Amino acid sequence: MADTILVCGVDEAGRGPLAGPVSAAAVILDPDQPIAGLADSKKLSEARRDRLAPQIRERALAWAVAYAEVDEIDQLNILQATLLAMRRAVLALPVRPQQMLVDGLYCPDTGIPGTAIVQGDSRIAAISAASILAKTSRDALMLELHATYPDYGFASHKGYPTAAHLAALREHGVSAVHRKSFRPVRELLFRG
Repeated sequence: MADTILVCGVDEAGRGPLAGPVSAAAVILDPDQPIAGLADSKKLSEARRDRLAPQIRERALAWAVAYAEVDEIDQLNILQATLLAMRRAVLALPVRPQQMLVDGLYCPDTGIPGTAIVQGDSRIAAISAASILAKTSRDALMLELHATYPDYGFASHKGYPTAAHLAALREHGVSAVHRKSFRPVRELLFRG
């Protein structure tokens, strides 16, 4: 283990929704405890993600999930908020990695050498694992928000701009967990 370079995979979930935080996860996989079936979370069923997430938490050398909240998204913009959530996840790891592999075009500023990899969540196991943890953690949080804001249907669409969500927004107005900088929400506020 002393000679092994610790590499963390990093990915996010929830850039596109109109409500709720953006989440990010960082995962350092254990080469001695492989996890079968890792893939981009968007290509897995919810049931499959829910089966893999506990395996990742149990078998990884280290993992962390972090968020950027709605007010941070509105203040910074979604890209910068996503990088902030990624930075928080990497820095929250109980073990410091020597390298980051990040899904997408940009790496968060962590002081750790990083490589951005387009479609990395489909190609690199550690990024796939991070993708799954970011998605399942955010989905669980949106279920909690559904209990507080049942009128919006967060349990079914997780804050994404579905027809049902847009209709609920028009009927019930903008909640405290909606992203006011996102166009459909901003337009409703402006009209109101």
